Amino acid sequence: MKALVIGSGGREHTIAWKLAQSSKIEEVICVPGNGGTADEAKCKNMNGDAVEIAKNEKVDFAVVGPEDPLSEGIADKLWAAGIPTVGPKKQGAALEASKDLSKVFMEKYGVACAASKTFTDKKGALEYVKNHGAPIVVKADGLAAGKGVVVAKTVDEALKAVNDMMDGEFGDAGKKLVIEDYLQGVEISVLAAVSVTENSAKTNKACIKAFLPARDHKRLLDGAKGPNTGGMGAICPPQDVTEQTMDAFQKNILEPTLRGLIEEKMDYRGFIFFGLMLTKDGPKALEYNVRLGDPETQAVLPMMDFDFADLCLAITGETLSDFNLQWKKGFQVAPVAVSGGYPLKYPKGKEISVDSAKINENGAKVFVAGAVKNESNALVTSGGRVLACSAHGSSFDEAWKKAYSALEGIKFEGMFYRKDIGLPGAAESN
Repeated sequence: MKALVIGSGGREHTIAWKLAQSSKIEEVICVPGNGGTADEAKCKNMNGDAVEIAKNEKVDFAVVGPEDPLSEGIADKLWAAGIPTVGPKKQGAALEASKDLSKVFMEKYGVACAASKTFTDKKGALEYVKNHGAPIVVKADGLAAGKGVVVAKTVDEALKAVNDMMDGEFGDAGKKLVIEDYLQGVEISVLAAVSVTENSAKTNKACIKAFLPARDHKRLLDGAKGPNTGGMGAICPPQDVTEQTMDAFQKNILEPTLRGLIEEKMDYRGFIFFGLMLTKDGPKALEYNVRLGDPETQAVLPMMDFDFADLCLAITGETLSDFNLQWKKGFQVAPVAVSGGYPLKYPKGKEISVDSAKINENGAKVFVAGAVKNESNALVTSGGRVLACSAHGSSFDEAWKKAYSALEGIKFEGMFYRKDIGLPGAAESN
């Protein structure tokens, strides 16, 4: 079989790598891919229109990595071209493309979440913040590359966030704001496979299956300090997540979400990401993402003890309810190396040195995100988050030591990474 993977980040490298492990997969075509997928076994990069490439290459199915093409309807186009696609159609993708829409959905179907109000006029938003007080959470309604959320500890911080967002910090994404009540706790991420079609109410085949929980670390600096980023590293599973927590998530968040997808007659065959806050009253949903998380994917997919291609086929073929998710025992730790200056301005084109022996002796895997091959076929930086170094261990300490030992084998000018991914005090907490 041939598979197509759309995207160019670390998540897409991980997806391509996991698909390539399947004995069923002969080739993975990455559109456009990156410097990591260029060297990955069974993988090749191609540039151009993804739908045309899928048709010309006669791929058996496609997996869409990022949110932008999903919100623009790439899954609708691929299905129309006869290509089974892992990724929701445009209607379902709106659950991430509009935070207001997702909050309306959560409240309609009884998903446990924070109370919120939506604003399109700045004056009303500013007045609400002054009256409500802090702490409070300000969110840009639209897609903002994972950075359109400010957890304001003071009223002044919240007022600045409202002004910045509505004055164009994130372009059109901030023209509408969702302002939420502050939830106290610590965050986790739960990724899940989804198979729901417009006819699911009749066929009784609708299904969501949660993966192992994970935790992203958004802040740039050790101790969860510094500016917000797209993610400085992930672990799977977090040691503080109990069976009771996952049971409450299943009952109060996962099942109501499935009911909503069915009731709204969505064609949602793909992945969903639940951003959760673990509060004293149980887990509460912070947001939906309509794809796998990044960098959570780099920690979760290596823990899969099943054929990822089979999972993709179960999602598109509506047999997910019969699919058995099996997981490796132990832990996965995946710190991210970023360019100097990130998340602000940073240089590009810095050559990356990789000591393969050091990586291999720790049993680690490097997932490339912001790096490409140059004219000399050398791997050079092209983005802020450059790569993740992911390693497994039977204990968390073993996984942590292997990941960081392997990371010492990677060097580029200006390289920076957090030294505390997964350690006590590293997780963002409110």
